Amino acid sequence: MLKVGKLDSDVLQKIVIDKIDYKRPEVLTRAGIGEDCAVIDFGPYECVISTDPITASVKDIGRLAIHISCNDIASNGIEPLGITLAVMLPEGTTEEDIETIMAQAGEASRITGVEIIGGHTEVTKAVNQPVIVSTAFGRGVAGSSQSAKNMKVGDCILMTKKAGLEGTGIVASEYGDSLVTLGVLTEEEVQHGKELLDQVSVVKEGVIAGGIGTAGMHDVTEGGILGAIWEMCHIAGLGAQVELEAVDVDPVTLKIADYYHIDYLRLISSGCMLIIAEPEKKNQIMAEIQAAGIDVSCIGQIRAAGEGLTMVDAEGKKAAIAPPDADELYKIIC
Repeated sequence: MLKVGKLDSDVLQKIVIDKIDYKRPEVLTRAGIGEDCAVIDFGPYECVISTDPITASVKDIGRLAIHISCNDIASNGIEPLGITLAVMLPEGTTEEDIETIMAQAGEASRITGVEIIGGHTEVTKAVNQPVIVSTAFGRGVAGSSQSAKNMKVGDCILMTKKAGLEGTGIVASEYGDSLVTLGVLTEEEVQHGKELLDQVSVVKEGVIAGGIGTAGMHDVTEGGILGAIWEMCHIAGLGAQVELEAVDVDPVTLKIADYYHIDYLRLISSGCMLIIAEPEKKNQIMAEIQAAGIDVSCIGQIRAAGEGLTMVDAEGKKAAIAPPDADELYKIIC
């Protein structure tokens, strides 16, 4: 029986991707491990498309549905322009529930500058809580999409914001009252955790970095920081070394991780972007992102494949980075 969460990489390759054997010549980037977006040749332009579901959060499902797919488009260095939403709702849903979800989605669309251009909404016995699948679209000049296939040995790994950002926000929103009662968090810490969800968009930093030029970007979703690094290196066929002391994390995230015995480095982190920067572009990318009011740090370097994927702690101890597994969030919500 399969575990809750994303399929692990080997299973995904074997029973999903390997079954997709018909190829169109117009498709420039197609389904693959670690690929967040498809890219289609439209002559002088290319169309960038990404689909994602929201299944783990209920209270913030409307805005997260917008941000997660738009973030994937931004990971290609492209500005998202349109999005569709397929909204599946359980029996007992009220008009007020739908209005709340769409008010959230509408506000998020204004923040990201993306238009909700269509979709589908229904109440169905097939789900026991709201599920939204969003598909975002972007348009760029031909050849402008950023790709991890361009990574090279010696490139710098940059990270914006904080590890575990989205997971912390979801836990604070869904379980905040209980955590206060148990003495795990204060009311102020719960509120701070909830407010982290205001930072889940990476469109701004993605477009900034894309304008300068990167060797690939990845919005950190399920599998967390370490999962995202593994996926990017898998695409490029390269290794990496991550300096754990350089990975920024919020104190509330640390308290949640300690209480639930989870690894915040493998906790869903939408709002956190990994940017692979050539050494000569690193300082410019970091300066322009910081000028936009977004925290960014250098957390490691791309290495040769033979050096493997490793993480180094503050004491200099090395450990291998394993392939992504089910996100740590599912240890809490399931």
